[in-house]
Amino acid sequence: MIDLRNIETFFWAAALGSLRAASEKLGTTQPAISHRIASLEAALGVRLFERAARGVKLTAKGQELLAHAERMMQARRDMMRAARDQSTMSGTLRIGVAETIVQTWLPRLIEEVHVAYPALVLEIEVDSTHVLQSHLMARQIDLAFLLGPVLEARVENLPLCTYPLAWVVKPGAGLGPGPVTLARIAGLPIITYPSNSSPYRQVRDMLMRAGIPTPRMYGSASLSMVVRMVLDGIGTAVITPVFLGRELERGELQIVEVEADPLPDLSFTASWIDGPDSHPSRVIARMAQAVARQDAAGAGR
Repeated sequence: MIDLRNIETFFWAAALGSLRAASEKLGTTQPAISHRIASLEAALGVRLFERAARGVKLTAKGQELLAHAERMMQARRDMMRAARDQSTMSGTLRIGVAETIVQTWLPRLIEEVHVAYPALVLEIEVDSTHVLQSHLMARQIDLAFLLGPVLEARVENLPLCTYPLAWVVKPGAGLGPGPVTLARIAGLPIITYPSNSSPYRQVRDMLMRAGIPTPRMYGSASLSMVVRMVLDGIGTAVITPVFLGRELERGELQIVEVEADPLPDLSFTASWIDGPDSHPSRVIARMAQAVARQDAAGAGR
C-alpha cells in the first residue's frame, strides 16, 4: 500500500529540487525525507531520483510519475476542503506586491481578507516585478501581484488592472503644459521604474530612437521616492498618475504632453504556481481581481 505522506514527500522534493528544502517545507528531518522516498521507490519498484550536484534530479520515470502524485495530492485536498467550510481557511499566505498596487487598492483587499478569513495571516513583501517573479518561482512567496503575466510552466495568471503611464513634472520646471519634444524633456533626468522593468527599457529606447544616445535616467522600485524626487525638482517622472490625485489637484505636480509615441499601459496580474497547496492563492487572487475592478469603477465615476 502506498502512503500518501510518501507521495507528498516525493512531490515537494521534486518541486524544490532538494531533500533539505523538502524537509524544511514538511517540518521533518532530511533522513526522514530520504526514508519516505526510499519506501515509495520500493513500493513502486522504480527509481525516482538521481543525486545531482545541488540536490536531487528526477529520473525519466520520476518525471512521468510526478503528475500522478500531484493529482493524488489534489484529490486529497479537494476532499478535505469539501468536508469543511471554506471560511476556515487558515495559516500564512506570502504575497509579493508591486508598489503601484500598494498605493492603490491593496489596503482594501487586506481588510476584506481579514473579514472573510480571520484565521489567515498575510505576509506582504513589496518589491519590483523582476524580484517578485524570481521569488515566486523560487517559492519564497505564494502569490504575486506584478506586471505580468508570468509566462512560466505551471504558473497561473489572473488579470487584475491596467493603468496608463504619463510624463509627470513639477510646475515651474520650464516645460509648460506641452506639447514638448523628447529632446527638451530629456534636459532633466527622467525618473521611472527600476532599470530591469519594461517601462524603463521602453522609455530608454524611445529616447535613443529620438537621437538621445545616453539619456540620464534614474530607476527606483519605490514610487514614493520617485514622486519625492519630482517634487524636489530633480527631474521628470514616467509613472502612472493613478495615485497622484492629491498632488495633481493641489497643483504640486502636472501631467505634460510630450511629442513622442504613446507610453504603454501597465498591466498587472495575480500570479501563482498551480499545485496541491495553491487553493489559498487562487481564492485571494480572485478577491484581488474583484477589489481591483471595484477600484477602477470608483475611479471612473
